[in-house]
Amino acid sequence: MKRILTAVVLIPLVLALILWGPLWLQMLLACVVAELALHEYMAMAQVSGVQSPQWFVHLSCALLFVVAYWSSAFLLPTLGIFALALLGICSLRSPLERILAETAGGFFGLMYIAFPMLLAPLIAAQENGTADLLFLLVVVWAGDITALYVGRTIGRRPMAPVISPKKTWEGAAGSLAGSVAAGMGLVLCGSQMYRRGILTLLFTESWWYWLVLAVLLNVAAQIGDLLESAIKRGAGIKDSGSLLPGHGGMLDRVDALLLALPVLWYALLFRQLL
Repeated sequence: MKRILTAVVLIPLVLALILWGPLWLQMLLACVVAELALHEYMAMAQVSGVQSPQWFVHLSCALLFVVAYWSSAFLLPTLGIFALALLGICSLRSPLERILAETAGGFFGLMYIAFPMLLAPLIAAQENGTADLLFLLVVVWAGDITALYVGRTIGRRPMAPVISPKKTWEGAAGSLAGSVAAGMGLVLCGSQMYRRGILTLLFTESWWYWLVLAVLLNVAAQIGDLLESAIKRGAGIKDSGSLLPGHGGMLDRVDALLLALPVLWYALLFRQLL
């Protein structure tokens, strides 16, 4: 019930932000989500023995969103600067045998959490980006819901028993089916709205493009969930936090998006080349 109530509150807020929120507000809230997830990641890294300078990692995350809002062309050079600066800081403060691990742990947090999260408002800012981002969220959310219920109902064969004992192949198959059904349903809904002169959900590509994209996004989301489970298992904890009732921490909630967002970003780049 906590899981359902949390979703009932958060989903309308997220949809309203994507549909009507200005870019600066989307960037701000995406940054807040990234910072909260990054805080949970850094806590897990500390449990694992990696003591990266948290103040610098959080500051770098915020600055990445500022740079992305100003000009996304400077993102990669900025990441390079942060990597070198982090190496310098760790060289001065960390034991010699920990310099590499703590530099890598902090920089990985930026690449794993901050960089994918800032892609969300950048995608929404593109032509038809609102529809693309909504497609992503619907596909990921539907896959997560169907995996939960199918896995609990008929799940028998574990997918990755060492990393996540409760995940099953039956649940994964149900997740894929749910994502495809929800994604194609949204495309059909968008087509009906377009015929009535409503351009909010404009899906211009053929149905097979969205079918393939739904499959790719679902696979990426499931892998993203497993990757976060591996980090948690390595740290010896069940949830990354307790911020969201019924869902665990913020990182638990966005873990699937951290791989799905880059997949969507590159799919959109591929679409522009066609």
